[in-house]
Amino acid sequence: MTLLARAADDVYLFTYFIGNGEDGLHLAWSEDGYHWAAVNEGKSFLAPEIGHKEKLMRDPCVVRGPDGVYHMVWTSGWREAGIGYASTRDFVTWTPQREIPVMGHEPAVLNCWAPEIVFDDAKAEFVIFWASTVTGAFPETAGASEKAYNHRMYATTTRDFETFSPTRLFYEPGFSVIDATFLRRPDGRLTWIIKDESVNPPKKHLRMAAAESWQGPFGELGAPFTPDGVWVEGPTAVEIGEEILVYFDAYQVRRYGAMRSRDDGRTWTDVSAEMHFPFEGTKERMRHGTVIKVARALVENLDNPKVR
Repeated sequence: MTLLARAADDVYLFTYFIGNGEDGLHLAWSEDGYHWAAVNEGKSFLAPEIGHKEKLMRDPCVVRGPDGVYHMVWTSGWREAGIGYASTRDFVTWTPQREIPVMGHEPAVLNCWAPEIVFDDAKAEFVIFWASTVTGAFPETAGASEKAYNHRMYATTTRDFETFSPTRLFYEPGFSVIDATFLRRPDGRLTWIIKDESVNPPKKHLRMAAAESWQGPFGELGAPFTPDGVWVEGPTAVEIGEEILVYFDAYQVRRYGAMRSRDDGRTWTDVSAEMHFPFEGTKERMRHGTVIKVARALVENLDNPKVR
């Protein structure tokens, strides 16, 4: 589609996958956070090449570094000890894909799911965090998730994507937790958003806490704010004007949804019915991704039938 000519220089870009992540990275864009359109007719921008057991590109998360390079991490398979990584300046030309073996040191690890990446400007380093189950760890919540899973958040840091700090436990809320993300407010405040993955008893909802920095510590979690009885995953958040929007994948009912707050996160309204996402109700529907703000010119360059 053709972008509307407007004075605003920035738009919102949604990085996502479809299906099981077999065909790679997909993009959608929006001017207002409510009306999303597929970029380049919904074609994949990057096919997955990383993974020992599978080659998938699920949960793609992108951050722009201080030099203008976009760094992306993703889930490369259901039972991997590492994650995928590549970088780009324009979402067309990418560096060779690499595995970062973030849990390669841990023989009892079952998975590395939904990695996210942020840039900690105070420490001038990137922070990568993800959910993993380490068999035998946290026995007090064993059996709380499906199968043998019992997740916690782990993290590493890097400045050059060549050397990485030792993997460390990043967040331990006392329950099985996945799909963590940050919301950075215009005034610099940070909000931590996580999914309670407990199924015994069923939770599967989102909660929030204040964060003192990109690396914690984290405050007390608030009450669940997603709809009762709706199992959700993959939160990503943005603040547009007076509104905070938290998007989520309501995977059981196979649709994307969103919550809105107009009072700094004190109360929430389900605005899923006001959202317009590409390919809803089809097998090409959007799955777990992240929203970032980008220059309009970047999307104009991508929204071209010649791009493959």
